[in-house]
Amino acid sequence: MATYAIGDIQGCYDELMGLLGQIGFSDTDSLWLAGDLVNRGPQSLRVLRFIKNLGDRATVVLGNHDLHLLALHYGATLDKRNSTLQPILQADDREELMDWLRHRPMLVDNPELGYVMTHAGIPHIWSLHKAKKRADEVETILQSHLAGEFFRHMYGNKPDQWNKKIEGWSRLRLITNYFTRMRFITKEGRLEFSGNGGLGSAPKGFIPWYLAQREELLERTQLFGHWAALGEIQHDGVIALDTGCVWGNKLTAFRLEDGALFSQSCDAYSRKPKTPIPVN
Repeated sequence: MATYAIGDIQGCYDELMGLLGQIGFSDTDSLWLAGDLVNRGPQSLRVLRFIKNLGDRATVVLGNHDLHLLALHYGATLDKRNSTLQPILQADDREELMDWLRHRPMLVDNPELGYVMTHAGIPHIWSLHKAKKRADEVETILQSHLAGEFFRHMYGNKPDQWNKKIEGWSRLRLITNYFTRMRFITKEGRLEFSGNGGLGSAPKGFIPWYLAQREELLERTQLFGHWAALGEIQHDGVIALDTGCVWGNKLTAFRLEDGALFSQSCDAYSRKPKTPIPVN
């Protein structure tokens, strides 16, 4: 019985099956998935159905592309650039899939295994306790009758720095951006959204979020995806899981029990846009 953490699948169903075959994934094994199950790749619908059908054997946190799909479902955006999502929106089981997806958490913590997982990371300005409370704020709204209203207020880069006095939709937007869009940050906790390259591409005054000195140790190893340009990084309590499958690199699985890594080569299904779209 083993637990495998996998980064951004983004609709790459065939590659996911190849990776699971390689690791000999069995009925007694479990998956931790770091979000962005869908979009850009060719088979998002098959990925969603497969993961959902795993039941309790799949632990999923929401990524920015998953949230974007939910926003499309609720009619909160009319963005037409995501044609790979149309099969989901036209599926007979759309409502069931979307209800399942919006009930996924923003953060998963397992003290026994010693890991915590979010899509983009946990900013250094939050303790694990505070991060859990803020994740719960977003999850409570997502799983309520106010979900549609949340998605109508989700998009935007402001506010970009945490202040506990921020309230309402602005507060929920900022929490969501920390958990699902964060890459570069200042020591004060200000986010920067235009940079999505590697370590050498940090805008002036910003550093990769995981290099910022934490105000309080998490006492967990962080698992995260979202940042394909990083590749495989294991750095002082953080493990990057997005190895750019949809860009033609590979899909990676990390076995939590012993740290073993497995990878499946991938075809390129997408090309990086010259101008990042809002869900990046």
